[in-house]
Amino acid sequence: MTQTTFAEAFVPLKLANRSLAYKALAVVIGTAFLAVSSWISVPMVPVPVTMQTFAVTMVGALYGWRLGGITVIAWLLQSFIGLPVLAEGMPGQIAFAGPTAGYLFSFPVVAVFVGLLAERGLTRNPFAAFGVMLLGNALCLVLGGAWLANMIGLEKAWIFGVAPFIIGGVLKSALAATTIEMFRRSGIRLS
Repeated sequence: MTQTTFAEAFVPLKLANRSLAYKALAVVIGTAFLAVSSWISVPMVPVPVTMQTFAVTMVGALYGWRLGGITVIAWLLQSFIGLPVLAEGMPGQIAFAGPTAGYLFSFPVVAVFVGLLAERGLTRNPFAAFGVMLLGNALCLVLGGAWLANMIGLEKAWIFGVAPFIIGGVLKSALAATTIEMFRRSGIRLS
């Protein structure tokens, strides 16, 4: 398969070739999806369990690396200016300075990473898609955990900011891979 065929087959929304207005609408829809996913939250200290990483990996896989990264950055900017788009409605200025900051800063990186792999055809089947999503979730935990370790120490960061989220990351990766497979099997093409 050529790279164009991979992009057509594995980035189902094919937004790269759309008009600027269409892309802007996709960003608005994507940021709304990210916000709603953030509100699905189980409070934990110091970092809540949310569906954010599911949404971030899905935006990367469905939008591609460029528009996926832009969408996640737009969502984080919405938070930074005070919109209640993060877990528990946390204001951006607090979130970007506290224990969750490393995870937030990892989100655009994760979306770009997953989008790059998806555009190269690495989500071509459910097992490969699961691996890509799992790598995206792991990257988020590594980057977020590193920030948290700087604040509270490595052992506490592992205990409170990484280990409790591993099972959730695996489950969210499976859900994302299943969702991508549903897109693939349905033949959804919005271009």
